[in-house]
Amino acid sequence: MPQPSHEQMLSFLKLSNEVAKRAMSLGHHPFGAVLVAPDHETVLLTRCNIDTVNHAESTLARIAASNFTPDYLAECTLYTAVEPCCMCSGTIYWANIGRVVYAMTEEKLLQCTGNHNENPTMSVSAKYIFSHGQKNIELLGPITELEQETVQLQKDFWSSR
Repeated sequence: MPQPSHEQMLSFLKLSNEVAKRAMSLGHHPFGAVLVAPDHETVLLTRCNIDTVNHAESTLARIAASNFTPDYLAECTLYTAVEPCCMCSGTIYWANIGRVVYAMTEEKLLQCTGNHNENPTMSVSAKYIFSHGQKNIELLGPITELEQETVQLQKDFWSSR
């Protein structure tokens, strides 16, 4: 599967942060996900966080699995500024999305949220989840050029709660 260019990855990660800002404007936590077609240019879906069991990535993955074939999704890329949690990683796996790109690790998210009761971040990496499956989900990240922007967005949100 051909890789997206670094510029494409940065562009879609920035878009995922814009989707996260949309989530905030709707009163939700600041997480956004973007699904991009195999051409690395066409945005198929965007989804913002809804609540604690309907995260941006898992909601997007479920919608994608209902609208595209597994073979097609295996060639698609899901962009999310924050590394998918274990629930979202599992949903991405079962949806058969072939690649995930993220800017900031789950570990950094925990540093931003602390022990906030609205986001009890688990210390389980997407790499760990994907490595225990039977299919190969490519994981690219963290992408350091977007990390500080993503950290700041998360810190600003969680410090005001």
